[in-house]
Amino acid sequence: MTTYFNYPSKELQEELKTIAQAIVAPGKGILAADESVSTMGKRLKDIGVENSEENRRAYRQLLFTTDDKLSENISGVILFDETLYQKADDGTPFVQLLKKKGIIPGIKVDKGVVPLFGSEDESTTQGLDDLAARCAKYKKEGCDFAKWRCVLKIGKNTPSYQSILENANVLARYASICQSERIVPIVEPEVLPDGDHDLDRAQKVTETVLAAVYKALNDHHVYLEGTLLKPNMVTAGQSAAKKNTPEEIGLATVQALRRTVPAAVPGVTFLSGGQSEEEASVNLSAINKVPLGRPWALTFSYGRALQASVLRAWGGKKENIGAGQNELLKRAKANAQACQGKYVAGSIPSYAANASLFIANGEAAVGKYVPGSAGAGSGSLFIANHAY
Repeated sequence: MTTYFNYPSKELQEELKTIAQAIVAPGKGILAADESVSTMGKRLKDIGVENSEENRRAYRQLLFTTDDKLSENISGVILFDETLYQKADDGTPFVQLLKKKGIIPGIKVDKGVVPLFGSEDESTTQGLDDLAARCAKYKKEGCDFAKWRCVLKIGKNTPSYQSILENANVLARYASICQSERIVPIVEPEVLPDGDHDLDRAQKVTETVLAAVYKALNDHHVYLEGTLLKPNMVTAGQSAAKKNTPEEIGLATVQALRRTVPAAVPGVTFLSGGQSEEEASVNLSAINKVPLGRPWALTFSYGRALQASVLRAWGGKKENIGAGQNELLKRAKANAQACQGKYVAGSIPSYAANASLFIANGEAAVGKYVPGSAGAGSGSLFIANHAY
């Protein structure tokens, strides 16, 4: 392996680093609103709303026209390709709405998970072939960062070396291409919470996966100061016999990061991984209280854990737009406190705070909404194994 290579120019390094640092500024995190057409359809079906382009636009407009104080807690929004080109009722492009609030637009660039041939039901992620051209286009449209998700499963024989290596290299190639087009890559190797494995097994798998990812990023000469990591929190499997405390989850997560993630990385923006809104906030706060050195910002990049209450409060009705926006502001504030280790459990109740958002196999939420079950103490609003 040659040691003759070049990092990006000083100008590009500064641009990428500045964007990455802005995204993980103190007390701020990311709203992941990058659901695909089919995934958004599942979310809308859950509240009895038709999956039409207009309804998808109306819902995203609700999110992006929330009061400007949203930018106090939300630094960036991940968009889906369709959403990037949509406009508000007054003709203002969504990208411009976000920028006026001081929120950085981002874009989901992977083209979905596909089976990894020869493996035990493992996967890789497609979309590299035309990625450079798409990134160049997205940069011109106003996007400054991107997201690419890879998925790994814990089982008796998984994740396999084949899966770990393949997904690490796909993520590294994606990151390199993004940086070549002046876009900050969010690297997302998600270890799914499916299974009955304990916390120790989850931690060891997470460490092995992250170590492989950063070896691949190094091999591809990716400029780490201009990247962000979006990993799973270290939690036992959803079917595990023991339920760990937030403090146990926090310690295991920070230990895994300390053993694998270079200090050069500006920040870690956790995915919620099917946790309820409240769990995602409580566990993030616990992570930020761990008495160990943490050289990176530890914040959030939540989709369901920021939107479950929003969707239920809105219900597809214009007269409920304000109620939905209020739920978004509440969950954003809760998670902003959490990424500073200051969130007090139950202190910011919301419409579906304790509803389970777990979906088997990491698929999009389908679920069944039970009328009258909403509220801070409600039970699960989703049924696992409704994958599509």
